[in-house]
Amino acid sequence: MTELNRLTADDDLFWKVHRLYGPLLVVQLSWLFDEPLDRVTVERLHAHLAEGFLARRVVTTRVPLARPWWAPARRAVPLDWQTIPVTPDEVPDWLAAQSDTEFDPSTGEVWKLSAAPIEEGGTVLSLVASHVAVDGGGGLFGVADALRRLHADAPPDRAASAGRLVGDGAAENPLRAHLTDAAAQVRAVLRGIRHAIAARDVREPSRQPRPDLTTPTLDPSHMRALADSGESSGPARPAAPVRFRPAELLVSVPAADWNRIAADNSGTANGLMVAVAVGILGRSGRVTDGEVRVEIPRSMRGLDDPRGNATTGVAVGVPYRKGERTDLALLRANTKRAVTAHDDPATTPPLQHLQPIQMLLPDALTRRFVRTSKAPICLCTNLGDTAQLVAEIAGRRARAVVMRPVVRPGDPAFFRRTEAGLTTAYSSDGETVTLAITGADPDYFPDRETLRGYVAEELAAWDLRPGFW
Repeated sequence: MTELNRLTADDDLFWKVHRLYGPLLVVQLSWLFDEPLDRVTVERLHAHLAEGFLARRVVTTRVPLARPWWAPARRAVPLDWQTIPVTPDEVPDWLAAQSDTEFDPSTGEVWKLSAAPIEEGGTVLSLVASHVAVDGGGGLFGVADALRRLHADAPPDRAASAGRLVGDGAAENPLRAHLTDAAAQVRAVLRGIRHAIAARDVREPSRQPRPDLTTPTLDPSHMRALADSGESSGPARPAAPVRFRPAELLVSVPAADWNRIAADNSGTANGLMVAVAVGILGRSGRVTDGEVRVEIPRSMRGLDDPRGNATTGVAVGVPYRKGERTDLALLRANTKRAVTAHDDPATTPPLQHLQPIQMLLPDALTRRFVRTSKAPICLCTNLGDTAQLVAEIAGRRARAVVMRPVVRPGDPAFFRRTEAGLTTAYSSDGETVTLAITGADPDYFPDRETLRGYVAEELAAWDLRPGFW
């Protein structure tokens, strides 16, 4: 019997968020080229993507408890080939604007490719994909496969590309397949409950409470900015727009410098990213002295893995003290201990075992849970040196490549209620480390300039000289 490519718990979570809030969470792969890309080349890349790993749609069934599954996309968002030049200073805003698009997982319109000329020469290229369809690793895998076929001058072909992994969305006996899956979900729920009970004493790092903006832990310049805005006493609220766009920065550092600093401090490249993120939060006043909970996505993607999202989250406690750099050796030990714990069901946190229950919740009940759910205070994603797999397009090598999660604009009250903090994504092409940093707290990171000040100060404390996009 043909196996359907069922949605994972992560796929399902992002799909639920999409149904409740629209495409709030997307991933973006961006390239900066010093030389122009021709339209024909980008159109060919788009054609390969339209038959590849990203080209998938969600299909549902009326059989209770049976999971939705992936099928080939019915259509794709057309290539957005723009002719108005973008100045170098406008590149970050241009990239942010590309995420403002509507996606429809039911048709497969879950990604968008855009290109624009850079005023001083070259091209900026953006691929935005719904997080329902792929995580960062899945996006890179899909693009690398499309580029491989582009460079081989092969025709777009789902069966011959990574698109074959999505499956054909059909089963020899659909009713039997859905009943079998429904029964498997019941067993998964019962097994998850047993594991959760057995692991009930397992504890993760706790969340720091969101500091009141009137406390003296805030950076003085931020306090002055709030005072200049004419805010009244009580919990501070800058004059934010109806919709808040999280502050975003793209920062490049020579890989040799980054790796040297990490090694000199008995740490790793990943650990240095986490330390920088925690330091930025501390400089903003968003966290105070003590332990900071950092969420680290861990890829579980295997060879020829058909899953859209194939990650698990690991929570690491990172000691922080104002005015001091994070101990990278201690951070390395804490991270290793947390990752090892997640490999054993007996030491995996209870909520991780209850994911099968999450998949069975109807939207009405999910909405109630979402109202009280919290966003990560600090989310650090490391895609390693995988950017070098997609750095070259038709003989043109990009000056910079970055993959990052993007949080789209929304109601400031939503970001405050969920206590969103800072997201940092690391990618490298072997020569340059690029950090995509997003401040999603509308009060502590009200704009890009404020975030940039904290980032510059923290990187300087590590003797790193950043280049801002």
